[in-house]
Amino acid sequence: MPYKERKVQKLYYSIGEVAKMYNVNTSLIRFWEKEFDILKPKKNKKGNRLFTNDDLKNIKVIFSLVKEKGYTLEGAKKKLKEGDAMEQQRQNRLEIFERLSSIKKQLKEIEQQL
Repeated sequence: MPYKERKVQKLYYSIGEVAKMYNVNTSLIRFWEKEFDILKPKKNKKGNRLFTNDDLKNIKVIFSLVKEKGYTLEGAKKKLKEGDAMEQQRQNRLEIFERLSSIKKQLKEIEQQL
């Protein structure tokens, strides 16, 4: 069986790499970091920003809202908060469904015992 190399995925990206991915200036990335609470890159001892894959996903959403869809910064912040609220509702529904499934299973077991 031939050896297959795995695709190496970086854990951290520099601000320059992130800026190059989206064809924007590094100053814009720093500005978005101050404006949007969801952007929290790690910093090394020198103070260089290190962006994770989660940070890249958040930047992609921000870039899409602001640059592609034309949202203002306030509008993008509001949209992101709405998205968080919708995600929380989805999680709550999932938990309720799991609880109801468990109760249904217990009721079936009780019915079989009768």
